Amino acid sequence: MESTLNLIDIFKILKKRWKLISLFIFGTGVVSAAVTFYVLKPVYQASTQILVNQKTIENQIDYTLLQSNVDLINTYSGIIKSPAILEKAIDKLNINISWEELNQKIKVNNQDNSQIFLVTVENTNAEKAVEMANTISETFQNEIQHIMSVNNVSILAKAELKNNPVPVRPKPLFNITIGIVIGFLAGIGTALLWELFDNTLKNDQDVEQYLGLPVLGSIQKIPRVHKKGIRDLKGQKMEEETIVS
Repeated sequence: MESTLNLIDIFKILKKRWKLISLFIFGTGVVSAAVTFYVLKPVYQASTQILVNQKTIENQIDYTLLQSNVDLINTYSGIIKSPAILEKAIDKLNINISWEELNQKIKVNNQDNSQIFLVTVENTNAEKAVEMANTISETFQNEIQHIMSVNNVSILAKAELKNNPVPVRPKPLFNITIGIVIGFLAGIGTALLWELFDNTLKNDQDVEQYLGLPVLGSIQKIPRVHKKGIRDLKGQKMEEETIVS
């Protein structure tokens, strides 16, 4: 038996070990589904929209000021996740976590050249996520006036609790698909390794190659014989041999 495998040999091995590969696919699919539905906790998101806009004295559009407001968003993104804001938000929420833990639950996103940015909070409780997002945004709106002596922040849209909130994580279909793909690859790898490390002699060519001796004869596979009872015309039970190869 050759130590290397060509493409045709690989297809033959996969066809031969299809039950093993199917077992891996089924096993990893079941495990990923079980972990998704029974181990991982669902995570919900809630977002608020915040506008950064400073009006001029004449209440006219100042494009220089608009660009300044856009540039400020990067600074505001850092401030909203700082202890100065989060510690006050924790006091209002009356929750027993540190500001570092709350910081990990917050994401601040803004679009290019936009004066609007989103404050998104993740939590395993949908109602709590909404409450946290609104409280953090309101705390930021109030505190930024004292921190930077400006009044250019307003909340465009508050987070709202939906009737049937849908978690953003985990994603069952995605997780199960990944599990099936991993099982498929693991099954193929196991089948190929099994075949490569299998040193048994399977045919006369293997005997000639490994032993260096000619094959004088071979014993064919003996078919299995099953007996089943039949009855003759008089109703007597007889035995009939049926050969199944």
